[in-house]
Amino acid sequence: MAAAKASMLLQLPSSPQTIPLPRQRLRRRLPVTVAMALSSSSDSAKPIVLGCGGISTDYLATVASFPNPDDKIRSLALKMQGGGNVGNALTAAARLGLAPRMISKVANDAMGRSILKELQEDGVDTSYMVVSEDGNSSFTYIIVDNQTFLLLVLLGSSTFNFRKTRTCIHTPGYPPMVPKELTKENLFAALDSADVVYFDARLPETALVVAEEASQRKIPILIDAERKREGLDELLNFASYVVCSAKFPQAWTGASSVPVALVSMLSRLPNIKFVIVTLGEKGCIMLEGSMTDASEAEERDVEILVESLEKKVDQSSTGPKCIASKV
Repeated sequence: MAAAKASMLLQLPSSPQTIPLPRQRLRRRLPVTVAMALSSSSDSAKPIVLGCGGISTDYLATVASFPNPDDKIRSLALKMQGGGNVGNALTAAARLGLAPRMISKVANDAMGRSILKELQEDGVDTSYMVVSEDGNSSFTYIIVDNQTFLLLVLLGSSTFNFRKTRTCIHTPGYPPMVPKELTKENLFAALDSADVVYFDARLPETALVVAEEASQRKIPILIDAERKREGLDELLNFASYVVCSAKFPQAWTGASSVPVALVSMLSRLPNIKFVIVTLGEKGCIMLEGSMTDASEAEERDVEILVESLEKKVDQSSTGPKCIASKV
């Protein structure tokens, strides 16, 4: 059994009765803990977030139910909007009042021009983007299955939680970005006065160049670890904060459970301060490394700690819940 000298936070979303409405043109959020910390800065200037990674155009087709092979079906709705993890996070950061900058690449095609226009309209600084005269910008077909299914029944009552599924078919941009396309002048300017640098593990060679310079400047580094990717292991060594998908911690560490995997990540990554795993409708878990010397901290079995926090969940509450350990 793994043990950790750490503090833990269990955060759950709103009541399962709540079905959130789709976000109109809202890209994925920067993790709330980081965004709130940045937005509370005492400086009069807006905190600066530099993002390096994926950007794309998403084509979202809503269907009544996911098709079987060889089926011909009609979409119920079709929408085109910006996508990509870094693009989503920086758009959310701009809407939260931060000053985001982006390092990525698009082609000089209709999709690329649309991507730049949408980012600029939301207040994202695109002056460090690379625009290729040839090739194609990245795009993704997303099939949104409108058929809902039962996720949860509580205490035999009629308390239900429904979720839609989405299937993504991604076409990468071409030609891919290479480090030499990011000049030192642009790199230094992009990092100037930055409060945090965010990576989604795309553009691995370029990301490492940015991370190395950010690390030398003592700028905190946040990594979105969705799945194992080329270059991610090297990038994680620079991480101050890591936010993971539900499956990533065990896939990356080979641990027997998510809590044990989080402990393993804290022990293996040299610069990490905390790691978060997102669990969909179950909320998220954050494990923070202890700031005290190991000999002065009481060891707690992390799996028992998670179980104890889960027992504190008040199922009758309708609002979001945030439950912290005492360690």
